[in-house]
Amino acid sequence: MTGYSDPINHALAFAAKHHDQQVRRGTRLPYLTAAPNVAVILSRYDRDDETVVSGVLRDVVQDYVRDGFSVEMLEARIGEKFGAAVLAALLAVVERRYDAHGVEMTAEERRVDLVDRLAAADERGRWVIAAVVAHAAGTLLADLTRTSFPGTVWAYAIDGAGRESTMQWFRTVHQRLEAAGFAAPIMAELGAMLSALGERSAQPGRRA
Repeated sequence: MTGYSDPINHALAFAAKHHDQQVRRGTRLPYLTAAPNVAVILSRYDRDDETVVSGVLRDVVQDYVRDGFSVEMLEARIGEKFGAAVLAALLAVVERRYDAHGVEMTAEERRVDLVDRLAAADERGRWVIAAVVAHAAGTLLADLTRTSFPGTVWAYAIDGAGRESTMQWFRTVHQRLEAAGFAAPIMAELGAMLSALGERSAQPGRRA
């Protein structure tokens, strides 16, 4: 497992500052817990520092892109601090705000565009998106296990996408990674989580 690393520590501090005032949708829980959890997932699979740093910063860069940061701004804010390899991996696995013609995309178009780009993502980027989805799916599964009101949990999943859209998104990412030849061991963990979520999705009124 990856031990202490100054680059990872730097990335965690950077992410914590960025997410400081953010909370998980529908809750008062701090969003800044997501970055270290993704780091733990990647470290469990012995990923290198650059991959773990990329996982830590994925949502930071996603926010920057949504806010309209240019590539030049991202290079100055992320590339110069954490390296070109980290930024390149992240740009392949965040939703773009604009398409190749400069037209702003809808939320659904952004998701489709991201999935289409996974085939061209490098190995580091694929590990990152797999870990991010594994964390999201695992968090959702844990929330469903603890609640008497699963409908409320599903309502806030993935930016309010709801049960069907959330499950479709998770499965689409998993399937596209498989189709791209990404056969890393994290895929088995992610597949098991999606199966467990599928069972709960079919029984929305069930209390664990």
